[in-house]
Amino acid sequence: MMKPLILIPSLLLTAALAGAAAFPLALAEPSLSVPIPPQPPVGARLLNREIKPLRPHATPAADTALAQRIAAQGSASAEDQQILRGAYLARAGDCVACHTSKGGAPFAGGLALASPIGAIYSTNITPDKQHGIGDWSYEDFARLMRTGVTKAGYTVYPAMPYPSYSRLTDEDMQALYAYFSKAVPPSAQENRANDIPWPLSMRWPLALWRKVFAPTPAPYTPAAGSDQELARGAYLVEGLGHCGSCHSPRAVTMQEKALKEDGGRLFLSGGQVVDGWSVPSLRNEHGGGIAGWSQADLVEFLRTGRNQYTASFGAMNDVIEDSMQYMSDADLNAMARYLLSLPPRQQAAPYRYDSATAQAAYDGRPDGPGARIYLDRCAACHRSNGTGYGKAFPALAGNPVLQTSDATSAIRIILQGGRQPSTASATAGLVMAPYAQLLDDQQVAEVTSYIQTAWGNRGGTTTAAEVAKVRKTAVPVAERAP
Repeated sequence: MMKPLILIPSLLLTAALAGAAAFPLALAEPSLSVPIPPQPPVGARLLNREIKPLRPHATPAADTALAQRIAAQGSASAEDQQILRGAYLARAGDCVACHTSKGGAPFAGGLALASPIGAIYSTNITPDKQHGIGDWSYEDFARLMRTGVTKAGYTVYPAMPYPSYSRLTDEDMQALYAYFSKAVPPSAQENRANDIPWPLSMRWPLALWRKVFAPTPAPYTPAAGSDQELARGAYLVEGLGHCGSCHSPRAVTMQEKALKEDGGRLFLSGGQVVDGWSVPSLRNEHGGGIAGWSQADLVEFLRTGRNQYTASFGAMNDVIEDSMQYMSDADLNAMARYLLSLPPRQQAAPYRYDSATAQAAYDGRPDGPGARIYLDRCAACHRSNGTGYGKAFPALAGNPVLQTSDATSAIRIILQGGRQPSTASATAGLVMAPYAQLLDDQQVAEVTSYIQTAWGNRGGTTTAAEVAKVRKTAVPVAERAP
């Protein structure tokens, strides 16, 4: 009887840790020695974009009301400037994405976050005194953001990336608190209990996880004499942006294997599957990363979700629509420059276009069933030579997503279709139709293998079994929430 009793705590810890799944991305700002960009311009382009949301919850009413009040006044008080700063940071952190349920009030929580042990529901972070954080002091707020410990004293699931938030400066933390406590409308929406069965719902393993894996909270401090723009980019990417939550691999105990650049080359190296999509590397490497991109290419991708090389998909669409498109030019450039400074984890040869595939299609001699399916179903938009049509229909030739052996994302897009993000600078939001009802598993495998190996792509072949696995969770784009 002793052996099971000894194993139970270990089992609980392992199971609870499995709930620390990775969720969306975002951004932030540095300490005194790190340059902080100017306050978001009152009445200027950024403010105007905030007044015109592109999705129902993309612009909380608080942001619009604040912008309109300041515009009417013609100037902003010190308190308004701090609140406006907090609104910018909340946007940068994409707080609304996780803390807003479909059809719910912004920041009122209730969104189900899938985990291996059950659904975790995001909480109400409006200033409602009964169900939200209306009775929290600044110290309570900062403690949660930096250590993952609530006012009530329990540890939250690391679905909230507090290990990254721990790097926020006091100035930025205070601005966020001012925004959530003074500008966000309170909502009396009750918090929903997590759908996690006992004993996996026990919280004590989370406190142990925090003590073992979460870093000691310390605001970001750049090295003496460091490049200010690079330092700013590091602060944004590693801190409130929590890019590593999706783009850094995790251990079996679900902690990120590297939280920042000096943690090793696993940082932002991608490779895992998050929410059904294979996550690409954000390092300057060939074979799936961003090598060959210019800083302008990367800024364009972060702002619009597309550039000459690829287009965004999955959760990254939400990040761009709710967060990235609203970032200042200075911040996006700082992030892009920092990401391009990250050396490769493992380098592959640069992509070289191979015209043989295109020539075969042009000559009317497609090689195999995958090629024939492509010409019949895909070439009208992506062209027989794989180069697509500008930023409307992304190129497949040389696309980083098609240079790795994990074809999960390519399979999912074919099955359920895709949608480009709709932004202020690229409003179309073009949709690719799903093919789940038109192609069987073998046909999807054949066309996926084709696009992964045509035109010089190095992704390799795909099997029907791999397609069948993805099909189980594929939801046609028309059925997905906006």
